[in-house]
Amino acid sequence: MATTKNPFARLSTYFRESMEESKKITWPTRKETTRYSILVIVITILVAGFFAGADLIFKTLLQFVI
Repeated sequence: MATTKNPFARLSTYFRESMEESKKITWPTRKETTRYSILVIVITILVAGFFAGADLIFKTLLQFVI
C-alpha cells in the first residue's frame, strides 16, 4: 500500500537500506571464483559436446531414413 511519505524520503530510505544490505554481502575468494569459472567452462564444453554428438547421430539417422 502506498505511503504518504514524499518521494525523496522514500528514495533516501531505499538507498540507506540498500547500503545496509550491501554490507552483508560475502564475496567469494579469488580461489573460489577461479574454481567456479573453470567448472562453468568445463560443463559448457561437455554440454556442447553432448549436443554436437546428438546432432551428428540424428543427422546420420535422418539421412539413413531418407
